[in-house]
Amino acid sequence: MKTGSTGPALGGVEDRWPDKQKLHEWIRNNKALIASGYPYAVEISKYSPTAMDLFTNITDPEIDAILKYINDVNTGVIGGKKTEKDSENGKESNQNAVIFGVISLILALIAFILMYVNSNLKKLSDDAEGIDRPEPVPFYRNKVYLALFAIVLFIVGGFFVSKGMIGLNRQTGYAPKQPIYYSHKVHAGINQINCLYCHGNAWESKTAAIPSVNVCMNCHKTIQTYSKGPKLYDNEGMEINGTAEIAKLYEYAGFDPKKPDAWDPSKAKPIEWVKIHNLPDHVYFNHSQHIRVGNVQCQTCHGDITGMDVVHQASELSMGWCVNCHRQTKVNFNYSDSTGNQFYSIYQKFHDDIKSGKMDSVSVKDIGGLECQKCHY
Repeated sequence: MKTGSTGPALGGVEDRWPDKQKLHEWIRNNKALIASGYPYAVEISKYSPTAMDLFTNITDPEIDAILKYINDVNTGVIGGKKTEKDSENGKESNQNAVIFGVISLILALIAFILMYVNSNLKKLSDDAEGIDRPEPVPFYRNKVYLALFAIVLFIVGGFFVSKGMIGLNRQTGYAPKQPIYYSHKVHAGINQINCLYCHGNAWESKTAAIPSVNVCMNCHKTIQTYSKGPKLYDNEGMEINGTAEIAKLYEYAGFDPKKPDAWDPSKAKPIEWVKIHNLPDHVYFNHSQHIRVGNVQCQTCHGDITGMDVVHQASELSMGWCVNCHRQTKVNFNYSDSTGNQFYSIYQKFHDDIKSGKMDSVSVKDIGGLECQKCHY
């Protein structure tokens, strides 16, 4: 519903249509609505030359039921309970590992049976021909079997140990409980608060920083209840009282909503937020270099943050993940005396190669993005 891999994304479709009744008419007979000249229908018809099917017999209650299901799937809440969302690759990779493990065991068992049958057939053949054979060595004392077992154990054990070491301290899906329930979906998504309003340091410094209580109070000094937004749920599917969470903010701020003019911001206490995205101490990462200079969007590293109620680590943030991004990301190499990044003027060879057609673009790796010292002190 969210990705729209075979058509337009359906999540939030009711919010995009200015008139719900017109949405019903569009679903029922889009051609008639376009022919009527309704502006929004005409605009949508320009997106694709392929028209959707007509459903002239569908009733309004049936359409409402379909729209409700779409909304439930999009918000992750079905039947009043939040559905569990597996990490993008975690569950699938675990299932694949189990399948491969089972297949390997089956093949190993078949090979063992065939070896046993072959040994018995050879013994019967030798007995029939009167060939004397030495007393068979038990398999647990047979050097060939022991060597094969050791090799298999080494390969399988080495694979899982290496895999475990590679994934050490990667916290994909990590979503700790915070002192105050804060929904990025409500703030950054529905209310469209710019990320830099709360994390302004990301534009100018290495760290994105955590907003102070006073930043929160800029809005919540007047917004004292949560009543118009969608229902909120935690990771366990329990419904959250938004107004009660605002009250927790007031406790940290030392703010009495009944006496707003008497509030003293200097008495506010910092909220002890739990850090989610952690990099090793030997890794250097500069937010301003990526966001301001590289024009990298927050969602590139943090996932669909505007759709998260409970924030979790969406990307693995591993060295390979970062390096691949540097290999693929193009640099805005254009500049003039008044616009663009003047730093790129030192790469005269690249500018000449682009003009001559030898290069069509410059990626981060071309300007040192793969050098060890760029990210490691």
